[in-house]
Amino acid sequence: MYNVRKGKIHLPVNRWTRRQAILCGTCLIVSSVKESQTGKMHVLPLIGGKVEEVKKHQHCLAFSSSGPQSQTYYICFDNFTEYLRWLRQASKVASQRISSVDLSCCSLEHLPANLFYSQDLTHLNLKQNFLRLNPSPSTSRVLSELQRFTKLKSLNLSNNNLGEFPLAVCSIPTLTELNVSCNALRNVPAVVGDMHNLQTFLLDGNFLRSLPDELEHMNQLSYVSLSFNEFTDIPGVLEKLTAMDKLCMSGNCLDALNLQVLRRMPHIKHVDLRLNAIRRLVADEVDFLHHVTQLDLRDNKLGELDATVFNNIEVLHCERNQLVTLKISGYFLKALYASSNELVHLDVYPVPNYLAYMDISRNHLENLPEWVCDSRKMEVLDVGHNQIRELPARLFYNSSLRKLLAGHNMLGRLPDRLERMQVEVLDVQHNQLLELPSNLLLKADSLRFLNASANKLEMLPPATLSEETHSILQELYLTNNNLTDKCVPLLTGHPHLKILHMAYNHLQSFPASKMAKLEELEEIDISGNKLKAIPTTIMNCRRMHTVIAHSNCIEVFPEVMQLSEIKCVDLSCNELSEITLPENLPPKLQELDLTGNPRLAWDHKTLELLNNIRCFKIDQPSAGDASGAPAVWSHGYTEASGVKNKLCVAALSANNFCDNREALYGVFDGDRNVEVPYLLQCTMSDILAEELQKTKNEEEYMINTFIVMQRKLGTAGQKLGGSAVLCHIKHDPMDPGGCFTLTSANVGKCQTILCRNGKPLPLSRCYVMSCEEELKRIKQHKAIITEDGKVNGVTDSTRILGYTFLHPSVVPRPHVQSITLTPQDEFFILGSKGLWDSLSMDEAVEAIRNVPDALAAAKKLCTLAQSYGCNDSISAVVVQLNVTEDSFCCCELNGVPPPSPGIFPQSVNVVIKDRPTDALGMPSSSSGMASEISSEISTSEMSSEVGSTASDEPPQVAMNENSPAYPGEQRCMLHPVCLSNSFQRQLSSATFSSAFSDNGLDSDDEEPIEGVFTNGSRVEVEVDIHCSRAKEKQLLQVPVEASDEGIVISANEDEPGLPRKAEYSATGTIGRRRGNGSVAPQETSHNLIEVATDAPLRKTGGYFAAPAQPDPDDQFIIPPELEEEVKEIMKQHQEQQQQQQQKQYQMDHLADYYDTPL
Repeated sequence: MYNVRKGKIHLPVNRWTRRQAILCGTCLIVSSVKESQTGKMHVLPLIGGKVEEVKKHQHCLAFSSSGPQSQTYYICFDNFTEYLRWLRQASKVASQRISSVDLSCCSLEHLPANLFYSQDLTHLNLKQNFLRLNPSPSTSRVLSELQRFTKLKSLNLSNNNLGEFPLAVCSIPTLTELNVSCNALRNVPAVVGDMHNLQTFLLDGNFLRSLPDELEHMNQLSYVSLSFNEFTDIPGVLEKLTAMDKLCMSGNCLDALNLQVLRRMPHIKHVDLRLNAIRRLVADEVDFLHHVTQLDLRDNKLGELDATVFNNIEVLHCERNQLVTLKISGYFLKALYASSNELVHLDVYPVPNYLAYMDISRNHLENLPEWVCDSRKMEVLDVGHNQIRELPARLFYNSSLRKLLAGHNMLGRLPDRLERMQVEVLDVQHNQLLELPSNLLLKADSLRFLNASANKLEMLPPATLSEETHSILQELYLTNNNLTDKCVPLLTGHPHLKILHMAYNHLQSFPASKMAKLEELEEIDISGNKLKAIPTTIMNCRRMHTVIAHSNCIEVFPEVMQLSEIKCVDLSCNELSEITLPENLPPKLQELDLTGNPRLAWDHKTLELLNNIRCFKIDQPSAGDASGAPAVWSHGYTEASGVKNKLCVAALSANNFCDNREALYGVFDGDRNVEVPYLLQCTMSDILAEELQKTKNEEEYMINTFIVMQRKLGTAGQKLGGSAVLCHIKHDPMDPGGCFTLTSANVGKCQTILCRNGKPLPLSRCYVMSCEEELKRIKQHKAIITEDGKVNGVTDSTRILGYTFLHPSVVPRPHVQSITLTPQDEFFILGSKGLWDSLSMDEAVEAIRNVPDALAAAKKLCTLAQSYGCNDSISAVVVQLNVTEDSFCCCELNGVPPPSPGIFPQSVNVVIKDRPTDALGMPSSSSGMASEISSEISTSEMSSEVGSTASDEPPQVAMNENSPAYPGEQRCMLHPVCLSNSFQRQLSSATFSSAFSDNGLDSDDEEPIEGVFTNGSRVEVEVDIHCSRAKEKQLLQVPVEASDEGIVISANEDEPGLPRKAEYSATGTIGRRRGNGSVAPQETSHNLIEVATDAPLRKTGGYFAAPAQPDPDDQFIIPPELEEEVKEIMKQHQEQQQQQQQKQYQMDHLADYYDTPL
C-alpha cells in the first residue's frame, strides 16, 4: 500500500489515496478500490515511458506511459530504500523498446499475465529463470502460450533447466533466433524443421548426442551452436545446412577428427573443436581441404599435428596440447597460436609471407626457425619461456616487426651490430645477458619499451653520441641487474622517459643534474639499492606520480611532497629520522608508506596531517628494544595498486590468533573489484575463529570457513567474486608444547608456498580449465567456457568465492593441505594472482631467501613482479619461521633426538622481549603494517620454554655432569622423560584484567610486582609447576627483574639478601587492580599461592596440568578508600596461613611432588 495520485500533481481535484501498487513485468498495476487488493486494476505500460523523481515530495516518483494518450501516476514511498528499489527497476523497464521485453534473471516460475497485454513483441528475453513446461497450479501461464506472439523474432529461453524442448516455439512462424542453451535437453524434436525462417539456433550446454534429419529443411539456418554437449562425432545433417560457415562443437566428446567429414562440408570455413579429447587427425588419403581457413584445436590431447592438409589455413589455434612437432601450410597463414606445448620442431612451408602474429611461447625450442626471419609481414613474435640461446641478426632487420618478446630464455648475447631496427617493444628479461649491443639504442629510433630485467647487465649502451638525441624510449625496466652509478648519466639520453625501474642494482647515488633532465618522468622505482638520498631536482619532474625507493639507506626525506601530481610514495625500510611536509599535502596523494624506519620520530601535528591520506602506513610504536631473540614467526606484507590505481587486493595478518599459540594470514584478490577483498579481509578471521570452536579437524574447519564466507558475501557475492588463501598456524591443543601445524586453504589463483631447505613446497592448487578433473566437472554441469577460457565469460577459476549465479559450475570449496613445521622450514609466502603470474615459485624463494626482514622480503617480491610486467594489483605476505628443535616433535623419527630441555641447569636466564603484538590484519613494527589497532600481549609472548608460538629462543640447556643419562626410550625435546633428581619447570599464566597499566607500574615510585607481567590489557602472573623430591628442603624462587631488554627471569638462583625458607611451596604475588586503575605494590600479605592438598598426577613426559586461569570477572578490586583496611586484613590472613604451613611441613609423611595452582 502506497500513497498514489493520478493525473497532474498541481490540480486540486486529484488527491492522494492509499492504493495497492505493483510493478509487474513491464507494467505498473494500481488497484481502483481504496486500500483494497480486489476490484478493477489500472494497468500502466511503462515501456517507452518515463520514470522521474518528484522533488516537491519526499520519496516520490512519477510514472508516465508513452503515446499521445499517456497517463501519469505519482507514488510516494514510505522509506528511501523502497523508493530506490522502485526507481531502479522501473527505469530499466522504461528504457526498453516497445517491441522488446527483458525479463531475464527475474526468478520467474511462469509467464506473467501482463506480458500478453501487447502481442506485438519482437524480442523477448526470459533467460536465467525457473520456467517449466507444465507449472502448477493450472492457472499459471505456460510456455505453450508463447505462440500467441505472432510477430516474435528473437526468443531467449536459456538457463531455465526445462528438461524438454518447448514445442510451442515451433509454431511461431516469424522466429529467426532461438536460444535454448543450458536447459538439460536430451533430444531435439523433428518438428523444429517447421521453423523455416530460423537463422540462429543455439543449443549449447545440453545433453545432446544427435540431431534430427529434419534440420535440413531449415534452409535459412546459418548458425548452429552445439558446444558443450555429448557428441562423439560431427552430426551428418550439418552437411546439408549449406548456409552455415562455422562449425561450433567445442566441449564435446570427440576423440578424433575425421577429415573425410569435413571434406563433405565445403561450406564450413571456421572449425571450433576446443576442449574435446582429440588425440589424432584421421586423414584416410584426403585431398587438401581448401575451404577451411580457421581451425581451433585448443585444449585437446594432440601429441603431434600435421595441418598441411589445410592448405588455405589463415588462423590456427593449438594451445595447451602436448605437441612435440607441428607442421603447417604457410600459403595464407596470418596468425599462429601454439603456446604451452612441448614443441621442439616447428615447420611451416612455404615461408608464410602473410604471417603477422605468432605465439610459440612456453615450449622447448632451442633455436628460432630460420623461416621466421624471412616472414616479411611479421608484426608480433612471442618466443618467451623457451630454451633459445641466440637470436639471429636478420630478425631485427625485419622492417615490419614491431613487438619482440624473448624473455625467459637462455640468451647470452644479442646481435652486436644492429641496423634499421623498427622494433617498438623489446622484452629480453630473465636471460643471461652481460651487456646490450652498443648501438641498440642508437639505431632503435622506434623503440618505446625495453625490459631487460633479471639479467647480468653491468652497463647500458649510450642513446646518443652528441647532445642531440632521437630516442623516444618511454618505459625502461632494468630491475635485478648489476648496474652501478656509471649507468645513471646515460639515462639523460632518453628525455621522453616516463617509467624507470632500476630496483635491486648497485646504485649508491643518483646525481641531481641527471634527474633534472628527466622532466617527463612519471614513475620511478629505485628500491633495493644503497642510495642515501633522492636528489632534490626530482621537483623538476612535474608529472611524477609514483616514487618507490624502499630498502635503501635514505636518511633525508625527499622533496616529493612538492609535486602536485604525486599519488604514491614508498620509502619503507630506510633510515629516515625525520619528515618534512608542506602546509598542504598534494591533492592527489593516496599512498604513503614509511614503515621500517625505526629512527623516524613523529609529532602529533604531522600524524594528524598524514592521517588524511587514504593509505598511510607507519611502524607500530615499540615499547621495548627489538634486538632480542627472534620469535617463532614474524611477518611482513605489502600491497600495490594496478595500472588504474584501484587496489583490488587485501591482506590479513594476525600473529596472535584466538590464543597466543596460533597465527592466521591471508591474501584476497578481487581481480577488478574492490568490494569482495575488503569483505573477506574483515570477516574471514571471525568465521574461522567460530569454526575452530566446533571442530579441530584442519580440513573440516577450513572448508566450513569458506562455505560460510560464501553465504556472508550476500548480494556482493552474487555477481562479484574473489580469490582467497588462508594460512593457519596452530599447535596440538592436547599438547600445549607440541609441534606446530601449518594449514593452507585456497580458492582461485591466490597461492601459498613453503620454503623448506631452500626449495619451494607448494601448499596450494589453482583450479582452472587445465585441471582434468575440474574440466570434467564443469562439463557435467553444462557450463559454457568461452574462448578466453572463462566460465560463462566471467572467471577462469572453477573454485572461487562469490559468483553465486555460476553455481554449481563455480563453487567455493577450497584446496586444503596441512603440514607439520620443522626446523628446516625457513618461511612461507602468500601471494595474489599478479604475483604468481610474474614470478615462478623457485624464483620467489631464491629472491628473498637471504633477506632477513619479512617486510623487506615482501616489498622485494612486489617490486620484482611489477618490473617483470605485472599490471594487476599485487599483495604479498612473507612469514619467516624460526622453528627450533624444541618446537619440533621427533618421537616418531628414527634419528637421535636432541638433548631434552626438560633437564635444566642450576641457572637458567630467559630474556623476554616487551614488544607489541599485531592486531588482526595490522602490522608490527618489524613487518611494516599500519598501527591503528594494538592487540594484547599474550601469555606465550612473555615466556615459555616449551615450544611457544611467539616466544623467544629457548635457553641454552646444559646437562649436569653428576646426573646420569636416562637409559630408557628416546624422546624429543617436546616430550622429555622426567628424571627423578631433576627439576622441571613449566610456565603458566593467570590473566587478570588491566585496562590502563602498560608495564606493571602505575607511577615512577612503584616497583614492578614480582611474577606479574602486564601490557595494558592483561596482568599476567607467573606460576611455577615443578616436581621435587621430599628430602630436598629448599625453596625455589623466581625473582623478576626489569631491564632494558625486557623482563629477565632467573630460575633456580638464590637471590642474595633473602633468607632461605624450609618450605616446599613456591611463593608469588598477584597484582591487585585499584579503583584508579593502578596495580597494588608488592606486599607480604599478597601471597595467594597455597600448597595443594592432594599430590597431583604426573602426565607422560613429566609435565603437570597447568592450573586453570581464573575468570577475569572474578578479579579482586580494591577501592582506594578501603586500601589500608584491606592491607591489615591481608597481613592477619598471612600470619595465620604461615602458622598452618609450618605445622603441615613438619608432618612425617610428605608427598613426593607438589603442584602450585592458583
